[in-house]
Amino acid sequence: MQITFRNVAHLACVGMLLIAQGGAWGAQDEAANYPRKPVRLIVPFAPGGSSDFVGRLIGQKLSEMWGQQFVLDNRPGAGGAIGAELVARATPDGYTILVTNQGPGLFNVVFRRKPPYTFDDFAPIIYIGYAVNTIIANPKFPPNNAKELIAYAKAHPGKINWSSAGLNSNPHVALEMFKAATGIDVLHIPYKGQGPALTDLVAGQVDVTYASLLSAENYFKSGRVKILGISGPRRQAVIPNIPTFTEQGVPAADSILWFGLQTTAGTPRAVIGKLNDGVNKVLQMPDVRKRFEQLGVLIEGGTPQKFGALIRSEAKSLEPLIKSGALRVE
Repeated sequence: MQITFRNVAHLACVGMLLIAQGGAWGAQDEAANYPRKPVRLIVPFAPGGSSDFVGRLIGQKLSEMWGQQFVLDNRPGAGGAIGAELVARATPDGYTILVTNQGPGLFNVVFRRKPPYTFDDFAPIIYIGYAVNTIIANPKFPPNNAKELIAYAKAHPGKINWSSAGLNSNPHVALEMFKAATGIDVLHIPYKGQGPALTDLVAGQVDVTYASLLSAENYFKSGRVKILGISGPRRQAVIPNIPTFTEQGVPAADSILWFGLQTTAGTPRAVIGKLNDGVNKVLQMPDVRKRFEQLGVLIEGGTPQKFGALIRSEAKSLEPLIKSGALRVE
């Protein structure tokens, strides 16, 4: 055969097509055999917290489903940034996964002048679900619901001691949203973590705080705190007698603590798809649904795109609070 430019171009195109198909087949083969080795679930907080619980439950079920260990690796520090950055810089193969919430997944990008990573450093896997925030108070604090709290705060401006897990933490952001919606003035006292904030609330050192049902479960079951109201669209099965903010006439004050899984950007889409499918199946298991319901976690599930859209939508919703100075970029 006479070699011409046209023949060479044709052969080159065929070669490129075969390479592309080989890459696609390789990715599909990798997904079909995934996981071939243990998978690390990075929890960027200390053991015992809400993200730790979610990670352990999901990891246990995936291990049982696929016969390969999903091992929890707690890497606390810097508001979740240490663990999250480890995932952002990991090999993009699906074997290093972040159990995330607003702290590492949103606030560390939005509230830092020099963030340790960007949204584009991660690939969303799935939106697991969310826990509603509750306003809880020391039992000796006079108000017994959100309406009474607002009236009391307006009668005593700047006198209520309101703790949080720290500046720009989820409880702090929830507080600023509540203040913006109601016009109240309280004294914000940031702590280094939700644990100390709850401990001092029980001891009477502070009056009020925000907490998820997941983190405050033992406190309200034992009667060491009282719940003034819950954020979110509906009442919770575990505390059906507590009305929502909306039911108490407090609009635009809803806030949640969401949970999801992310991995390193560049991870093959076929692997992400398999993980997404696996976790969606876990979230439909009756025992998983029952345990989440007991702890006030509302299951979401869905596509990776759904979770990515949630993160960017929440980032947009924080802009007014940043512009007003209620929340600061540091």
